[in-house]
Amino acid sequence: MILGYSRMRYIEFVTDMSTNTLIRCHQNAFRYFGGYPEEILYDNMKQVVIKRLLKQEDSTLNRQFEDFAGFYGFKPILCRPYRGQTKGKVERTVQFVRDNFMVGIKYNSLADLNGQALAWCNKVNGKVHATTNEIPFERLKKEGLSPLTREYIIDKINLRRVQKDCLISYAGNQYSVPAEYIGKDVAVVALDSMLAAYYEGKQIALHRISYQRKDMVVNPQHYRRLTLKQNMDAENVLLEQDKVIDFPLKPSDLSRYDEVLYD
Repeated sequence: MILGYSRMRYIEFVTDMSTNTLIRCHQNAFRYFGGYPEEILYDNMKQVVIKRLLKQEDSTLNRQFEDFAGFYGFKPILCRPYRGQTKGKVERTVQFVRDNFMVGIKYNSLADLNGQALAWCNKVNGKVHATTNEIPFERLKKEGLSPLTREYIIDKINLRRVQKDCLISYAGNQYSVPAEYIGKDVAVVALDSMLAAYYEGKQIALHRISYQRKDMVVNPQHYRRLTLKQNMDAENVLLEQDKVIDFPLKPSDLSRYDEVLYD
């Protein structure tokens, strides 16, 4: 990754090309730079865009990467197909890494290699850049990056499609989210005893995790948009319980009805 104004460089070596790995590399780069830009330019890799069309707005982004970008609020910009010159800064940096860093290097592990790579970044970012005639570390102060105030959790995150009944499934149970997210994919994060659902970085639901099986944990406020209004155009007051976070709906015990039926 290279920043357009300051020309700050960050490199990292990995052993796979999964979307999770790409996201993790982004996070490491953001930490190294001390923030992230408003826009990031990408080649048309499958980890970022699933279906590339002529217009970017018509293209289909990778769902998890789109959620990651939405979480931080930066905009992915897709290169025009077969126009390598649009990402010339990165192409030149790749060649520079090959010629300046990789030649003759020795390492005994991936961690060792990345440790040397980080030291190399500190070295080149502390020298005068041939194009700007300034030191990248100095220009970084005027880059205008957004600060890192929270971290996108990869290992404990899952994407879930919101069903027509406002429910998402997690670990054998179902949890509600607001009705306006029906049909959308939301990110689910489980931490300690709480389950949070996010859409484009915004928390839209918070529930206590149920450790039963086939439980349905709902917040009645999530169903407001689905409630039918009465003739007087008044909403159902039974759902106006703002202090309720959520509650589990336990399966009814029908044994008493069986006793009455056979008496």
